[in-house]
Amino acid sequence: MIDTRQVEERSQQRGRGAISNQTGRFELETRQAFDDGWGTIEDDDSRMETLLMKDSARTIITFNKSPDISFDRTVNPYRGCEHGCIYCFARPTHAWGGLSAGLDFESKLFFKDNAVELLKRELSRPRYIPRVIAMGMNTDAYQPVEREKRLTRSLLEVLSAHRHPLSLLTKSALIQRDIDLIAPMAEAGLARVGISLTTLDRTLSRKMEPRAATPQRRLDTIRALSDAGIEVTVMTAPIIPGLNDHEIENLLEAAADHGATRAGYVLLRLPYEIKDLFHEWLVQHVPDRAARVINHIRDMRGGKDYDANWHERMRGGGPVADIISRRFGRCAAKLGMNQPRGALRTDLFRIIEDYGGQMRLDI
Repeated sequence: MIDTRQVEERSQQRGRGAISNQTGRFELETRQAFDDGWGTIEDDDSRMETLLMKDSARTIITFNKSPDISFDRTVNPYRGCEHGCIYCFARPTHAWGGLSAGLDFESKLFFKDNAVELLKRELSRPRYIPRVIAMGMNTDAYQPVEREKRLTRSLLEVLSAHRHPLSLLTKSALIQRDIDLIAPMAEAGLARVGISLTTLDRTLSRKMEPRAATPQRRLDTIRALSDAGIEVTVMTAPIIPGLNDHEIENLLEAAADHGATRAGYVLLRLPYEIKDLFHEWLVQHVPDRAARVINHIRDMRGGKDYDANWHERMRGGGPVADIISRRFGRCAAKLGMNQPRGALRTDLFRIIEDYGGQMRLDI
């Protein structure tokens, strides 16, 4: 368990989700903040700046063979996420670069400046077989830096030109900027959108997701997308027992009232470094409920903080997980948000051999 005294003494960086910057799991040395008597840990509340760095990727489409998710490929224009959601399952990926899953993940970001050219090249290969490309599944494709870089919009332009099927998941209102691209794709059966809605409580949202859109802004975004003819799924993810699970029905009803037609959920996942980061966060922000939340999580994970088994990692097991599943299913059915949906089309896909006068090179 986390040392409660250390957490209480450590001040949170303004506008950030993680309390600490724990050393990545692959590092040989471990660093820990230490108060040497000068009071620097308690008194330093300066705002942490975001550092943006180029990530020269060799490929842009990432393939997976996970049997418990509905897509086999993703495109992620960014690594790290400034939204700072404390529960984000992607945090441990920063350890591969020698960085922390804590504050580094939300303040040291990478953008793939060659993403557009890579996608053009990969989609134009004669042997490419189109399947739905999922965006925003690792880190949010509409996080704040997208306002400046516009990589996600540029990638959407390429997918639209190729008539390639696309699914998007975000908790940002910035997606409304791209309705002009997404709506025609949706009308052609090529696009659908998911909006992540974790809580309706502004105070809790600000603590858990400090730089994401407010709950009302997300509901307004659902309405804007729905009014534009875009199918919207609300993702109540993650559900955290003892913290936001009491909101399940209210979340679904609010989303349905704003035009969402389908709903999904995922239980909180705490792989690798997220376990300690989340424990710290609980002690800092909800100390009266911290032990209860942790015990509920362990009850759903066979006594552990996390169980990575296929098909169980998203839903958990045991009485608490069963109750959550039944409540969610009953409410979704009542609201008509559990109906089967058709697959996005792949038959409209076309290869574009010439971009701006440049001949295609197959390599």
